[in-house]
This record gives sequence, C-alpha cells and structure tokens, in this order.
Amino acid sequence: MSVRLLVFLLLWPFGVMAQGFSGLGAGAEGFDKPAPNLVFNFPTDHGAHPKYRIEWWYLTANLNGPDGTAYGLQWTLFRTALVPGEAEGWQSPQIWFAHAAVTTPDLHFATERFARGGIGQAGVDINPFRAWIDEWALDGVDLETLTLTANGSDFGYNMSLQAEGPLIFHGDNGYSVKAAGGQASYYYSQPFFQVKGTLKLPTGDIAVTGSAWLDHEWSSQPLSEDQSGWDWFSLSLLGGAKLMGFQLRQVDGSLYNSATWISPDGATTSYGDGNFSATSLLTSDVVDRELPTQWRVKLPDRGVDVVVTALNPDAWMGLSIPYWEGPVTVSGSHTGQGYLEMTGYE
Repeated sequence: MSVRLLVFLLLWPFGVMAQGFSGLGAGAEGFDKPAPNLVFNFPTDHGAHPKYRIEWWYLTANLNGPDGTAYGLQWTLFRTALVPGEAEGWQSPQIWFAHAAVTTPDLHFATERFARGGIGQAGVDINPFRAWIDEWALDGVDLETLTLTANGSDFGYNMSLQAEGPLIFHGDNGYSVKAAGGQASYYYSQPFFQVKGTLKLPTGDIAVTGSAWLDHEWSSQPLSEDQSGWDWFSLSLLGGAKLMGFQLRQVDGSLYNSATWISPDGATTSYGDGNFSATSLLTSDVVDRELPTQWRVKLPDRGVDVVVTALNPDAWMGLSIPYWEGPVTVSGSHTGQGYLEMTGYE
C-alpha cells in the first residue's frame, strides 16, 4: 500500500462500515442537509457543494465497436469533506478520489486516483465546466458538450459527448429521499448524451459510439444506519424512454425503493417507495461471493416488466471501496441497455 493511499484511508470519513454502506449512514453534524424545494442555480450547481459531506459526478456509457461488440465505460469523481467548507492549500478539508473502468463481454478493467483539495490536483470548475483529478477530466464549455479522458495501466479512453435532451430531476424536483427516516440527497441527471471516441485496450484502439448517462448527487447523510447497500439501475429503452430505479437494502431484509420514468421528450414522473421492484433471477460467483447478475425489474404503472442481464458478470470494481458496476441488456416488455451498480455485497 502506498503512503498516499494509507494517509487517504486514515482520513477517510466513511470508515465506519457499520453505519450503512461505506459509512454513508454516519452522522453529519455541522454539515448542511438537503431539504425540499431547492431552487437549483445553474451553472453554479454543476460545481461542488463543500458545505455538504459527500458528492459525486458519475458517468456511465453503453458503447459499440465497428463490429457491433458491446462495451461499457465508467468515469466517476467523488468528493468528501472532513469538516464543512473550503480553505486554501493543504488546509482544505476536501478529499477527492475517482474511478475509471471499461467493461467488455470478457474483460473488466478498473483503476482509481486520490487527491487532496486546495492544491490544484482535483476539483470542479463551473465556467467553463471542468471536473478533474490529475490528467483525468470531464470538461467543456458547459454541461451540453463535453470531452472525457481517463487512463489506467492497461486501458484508457478519449470521448466526445453531446447532450440531446434536458436535465432530469429525481424525486421531488431533485430532492431524492433514500429512507423511511427521511435521509435524502439532491440528485439530477443528464441521461441524453450521445458519445463517440476511442477505447484504448491491450488488444489495440477501438473506435466506439453510443450513449451516456451523467448523475450529479450530493448530501451529508444519504442513508440510514440500518441500510447496508443498494441496487441502482439506469435503463435506456428502445423508443427513447428511460428508467432510473434503485432499491436500498435494510439489514432486516426489507427494501426502500424509488424510481423516475423519463419520456423521450424529457418529461418525468417520479415514483416513491413501493412502486418499483427489482428481484434477483440469477447469481454468479464473482470474487468469491454470490452476486445477482440477472434481475427482473418492474414498474407496473408504466407496464415495465423486464429482465436485466449483465454484459459481463465479472464487472467487479476491486478498488479501495469495492462494488459491482457494469453494462446490462434489457429484454421483456421493453428492450434496451443500461447500467447496474450494486454495493454492500460481502
């Protein structure tokens, strides 16, 4: 373990694993907490919110090569605060880390970076927009037209993204409740990106095209203490509709769920607890644990009853905070593709 990583983990405020997945159910004394009826202010709210404890800019993409082979891509920048607020230089209480991954039908590549705030190593600018850590970057004049870069020891990518639809606000106009106790986050997405670029793999460069989904979410205590992890789906369906749905797993075996139905024109309908369901159909042995890699997903109000299947069951993110993240296919009442994230599986 490098000295840099050791220092990061010693400072990492999510280290109390009993308090929800990765400590996301830990208390947030002194930090701001989300409340209903926020009036979002753009482009400012595309940037960081240092008065809140945690935040992420999370991009996933479903891609195809010239021969039709399917690929998946992930790029995520995370921010966490030791105490509320910002300061200059090494006095900054902001810690940043990032994940990058590429998934093929047979292989999965993943890597991570770490940084302290205040020293120019990582951050998010808003005018023009730029989210970065070291040379990894998601940047553009605004959030409509972007370029994306990242690399690891055995993979990398360079992408161009163009938004072809509006921003989407989840929950109650961006106030997304995560638990019966009222824990919540601010959460919006840009799920309408069209993408083209190059994947750099050990077998060579591959030109790809496809679609991407960007989430931006911030909070201070988004989970309750008795929630151990989540299953999150972002599905793009044939015909242009999209579905975001998640379920949070309670330690007693019960679930809390929420969903957003997105029409092709960007109109949204939010669904609270009890309207969306995801049931495991098939598990796979992944890094010595049984993980659900095929699901039955239902949203009855929209006639959705689909089977969601992992492109590559071995898309395990074996990083400092381990989880499963990978592209999926959709069949049944609707067809399409998307991404699945699963956390908290031991």
